[in-house]
Amino acid sequence: MSSTLTPLRSKRSSLTRGQLPAFAPYVVLVIALILGAAILALIGFNTFGWGVVSAILFAAGLVGWSAVVEGSRKAKDKLATCLVVGSFLIALLPLISVIWTVLVNGIPGLIAPGFLTSSMNGVTGVYDNKAVEEGAPVIGGIYHALVGTVQMTLVATVISVPVGLLTAIYLVEYGNDGRLARAITFFVDVMTGIPSIVAGLFAAAFFFAVVGPGTKTGAVAAVALSVLMIPVVVRSSEEMLKIVPNELREAAYALGVR
Repeated sequence: MSSTLTPLRSKRSSLTRGQLPAFAPYVVLVIALILGAAILALIGFNTFGWGVVSAILFAAGLVGWSAVVEGSRKAKDKLATCLVVGSFLIALLPLISVIWTVLVNGIPGLIAPGFLTSSMNGVTGVYDNKAVEEGAPVIGGIYHALVGTVQMTLVATVISVPVGLLTAIYLVEYGNDGRLARAITFFVDVMTGIPSIVAGLFAAAFFFAVVGPGTKTGAVAAVALSVLMIPVVVRSSEEMLKIVPNELREAAYALGVR
């Protein structure tokens, strides 16, 4: 009677041999943070230095562990990954710094009483500097900006919508691709690509020439906004009129529309 011996099998699959465990980056990160804090405690602790030292230790530890367990090829891959992620984080630092500065300096004014009901009439940058440097109360709010925005938008709408609608009706119903219609279409296309700063300069120059230099009025902004809105209204209305069924047009003709 013969007996067969079953070979012992490793509990770990051959496909996962020579690979770092899934928790390896977290272990290396914790160790790097602890070692970074210990090193910075000896030479003078600061948060920025702790982050830099910990990042270097994390990259070195992860790449070294990968080289021992997985080989040089996987170690180079880990090194490239660390460099790419590190470069991305470094590129984000200026943005994070700007956002942090804006939030730290802006939140006190945002939660100040009267932020929505106070205007900036008579408030200059001197008060803002005192609020930031000396802790003085923040003065002023956005009441004037809210009211001014609504006023300028309404004025621009009153100017742009009638002009845009009438222009679109002429181009679709009466232009018949004539010389005037082609000229209007050309100017509408040109106005579509006008930058906002050019529209603002046009409005300012127009009012300076008509009223005189030094004029301060919200109508300048309304005119500039109208220059930007008119081509949008014309194009939108023109496309809507083109999809009107012929049956409705014929019914309108039957009712006396010319």
